[in-house]
This record gives sequence, C-alpha cells and structure tokens, in this order.
Amino acid sequence: MLLSTVILPVDRGHDGGRAKWQRAKEPGFHAAYTYDHLSWWTFRDGPWFGALPTLTAVATVTARLRLGTVVTSPNFRHPVTLAKELISLDDITGGRVTLGIGAGGNGCDATALGQEPWTPKERADRFAEFVPLLDRMLTEDAVTESGSFYSADEARSILGCVQRPRLLFAVAATGPRGLKLAARHGQAWVTTGDPKLHETGTPEQSVEALRGQVERLCKACADADREVAGLDKILLTGFTPDRGRPPESVDAFVDFAGRHQEHGFTEIVIHWPIAGSDFAANQAVFDKIATEALTQLG
Repeated sequence: MLLSTVILPVDRGHDGGRAKWQRAKEPGFHAAYTYDHLSWWTFRDGPWFGALPTLTAVATVTARLRLGTVVTSPNFRHPVTLAKELISLDDITGGRVTLGIGAGGNGCDATALGQEPWTPKERADRFAEFVPLLDRMLTEDAVTESGSFYSADEARSILGCVQRPRLLFAVAATGPRGLKLAARHGQAWVTTGDPKLHETGTPEQSVEALRGQVERLCKACADADREVAGLDKILLTGFTPDRGRPPESVDAFVDFAGRHQEHGFTEIVIHWPIAGSDFAANQAVFDKIATEALTQLG
C-alpha cells in the first residue's frame, strides 16, 4: 500500500505553499499531487494557481517525491499543447511525473473558455479522442491526426519523456468507456468512489460500490487482454460518505485504508489539511498518519 497526498494550489509560495511541498517529501508519502483546474468550487473567490507551473516549481525543491495531477481533463486542455508541457515537466523532474487524467465534470472551470456545458456523452466522446492522441504525442516524434474534437498537424515531440515509453497515466473512470481507456492506456486507475453515495450513503455502501468498480475494471482489463494486477488502483479520499479525511487517530486511518486494500487498492491519497475549508483536519494527526500509517498497513 502506498500513501500519497494532494496539495491544493491555494497558497503563495512565500505564504506557506513552499513549506507544504517541502514537507511532503518527508518519509511516508509516495507522491504529492495537485488539482488541475482553473478554479474549484469553494475556492473560486480566492487564490488558485496553475497546476503545471506549481509542479515545475516543486520539482526544483524535491528529488525523489513523485509529482502529478488529480486530475487533468479536456475542460481547458488540448493534447498537443498539454504534451509539450508534460514532456518539459517530466524532463525537469528527472522522470517523476504521474498524469492523473479524467473526462472532467460540470461546474468549476467547465465553461471557462466560453463553451456550452458538455453532456456526459459529449465528455465521454471527447475523452475517448483525448487520451489516445495524448498517448501518441508523448511517444512519437511527430503526429498528424484528424479527429472530431482534437487534431494534430505534424506536431513535434522530439526526445519525448524521460520515462519510457512515456510518463505514467492514472486514468480516472467509473463508466465502461472510461474503464476501457484505463485498461488500454493507464498505468494506474483513479476513483473517488460512487458520487451517488457521497451525501446519503454509508461507509459500508461505499466500500461495496468501490468493490464493484474494481470488478468492472478487472473486466475491462480482461477485454483488453491485460492483467489487472499490472494496473495500480488509486483512491482519492474526501468524497466518500465517511469523507475519507484523516480520522482522529492513526489506527482509525489504518482501518479505513485496510478495508480498501482488501479490495485491491494500492494507493490512498489524502488531502493536505486546509483550515476553514471542506478539507479542514487536525494537522498533528495528519502528520502522524504520514509518518506512521504505512508501518501498520505493511
């Protein structure tokens, strides 16, 4: 079991943001991620910095910690320009980038570029083009592709990624089309649980729903003639009925993580506490989880 954190890009570097990322490199965390949005719900009226510039800055003060997004989406990204930025980031980090990538959702920055809100089908259609084209952009020197939504004309990516054949994809998906993309293109799969259970479900119902998601992922991998064991399974906490936040003790968190480990999850991601927000938590307990939980999980 791996333990990682997600640090929201809400702090100026000199106001504490730099210190958080530097502390995240301490023993315990496998990776530190950030959200790739232009703004996000309850933080819309405050500071919110760009994900890739933030990760680039963090790369200069860390050496071994993996860095990444949870998650990047087509809301305001294009595979050609995104690939160039990711190749640059992977080079700067020395090959430590994991790209969390998903179809996106409504709200936040979904219409920031002036587009009409996409339906779930439109999102799935775009994502089905976005991921394969981005994959090609990160593995081929030059790409020409004419798609319904995303195209490339002699787009160059010479040298490519430090990681070979490219940096890691962690595909966020729960539906059949997204799980198919995870099975074909992902080195990891990401979920936040069943959104229908977020407000009114129970922790037991959530665990059962997650078990069902893993089973559907297994089927998608079998259909793709791929061993599901080769795909890391990441749970981004904070969106299940128990909210998945750092509990009152290390033992309580170990119990939470262990229940999900039993169903195949290989990485748990917890939010760095932010006072006065949905992600408020006891910093001292969070710190103890970061340094002690893995010993008990094994």
